[in-house]
Amino acid sequence: MAKNPEEKEADDAPAAEEAEGKKKGGIKGLLANKLVLGGLALVLLAGGGGAGWFFFMKKPAPVDPTVEARNAQAKTSFVEMKEMMINISGAQPGERQNFIKMKVALEIADAKLAPDIQPLLPRVEDMFQVYLRELRPADLEGSAGTFRLKEELLRRVNMAVHPAKVDAVLFKELLVQ
Repeated sequence: MAKNPEEKEADDAPAAEEAEGKKKGGIKGLLANKLVLGGLALVLLAGGGGAGWFFFMKKPAPVDPTVEARNAQAKTSFVEMKEMMINISGAQPGERQNFIKMKVALEIADAKLAPDIQPLLPRVEDMFQVYLRELRPADLEGSAGTFRLKEELLRRVNMAVHPAKVDAVLFKELLVQ
C-alpha cells in the first residue's frame, strides 16, 4: 500500500541515522586502524633493528686458550682392536671354507673413556667372533651388507662396554675370502 509522505519521512529517518553512524564509525575505525598499523610498524622496525645489531655489530666472545686446550683433549679418540681372522659358516661339505679377516677401531667421543674400555676388549672380541661365525658370505655382499655388519658390531660393542658408549665401529681392514 501507498504510504503517506509523513510516514515515508518517519521510515527514512532511522535509515539516515544509521548511514551517518556508519560514516562516523568508519572514520573513527579508520583512525584506530592507522594507529594500530603504525604501532605494529614501529614494533617491526625496532625488532628488525635489534636483530640487525645482534647479527652484524656484536663481537664474538674472546676464546680462552686454556679452555680450547681442554676441549681438544676431550675430543674424539680411537681404541684399536687386534686383528681377527674368523671362519664363517655357510660352506657346503667339500667346499672351501670362507674366512673374514678384519681390523677394527672403536671411535669414542671422550678420550677419558679409553682406559675404561681397554680392559673390556676381550669381551668385545668374544662377542664379535660369536656373531661373525654365524654369518654367511651372502650376508656380507655389497655396501648394504657391510653397513649392516658395522651396525650390528656397534650394537654388540655397546652392550659389552656399558655404561661407556662407543660412537662408531671403523673398519681399518675387512677381507672376506
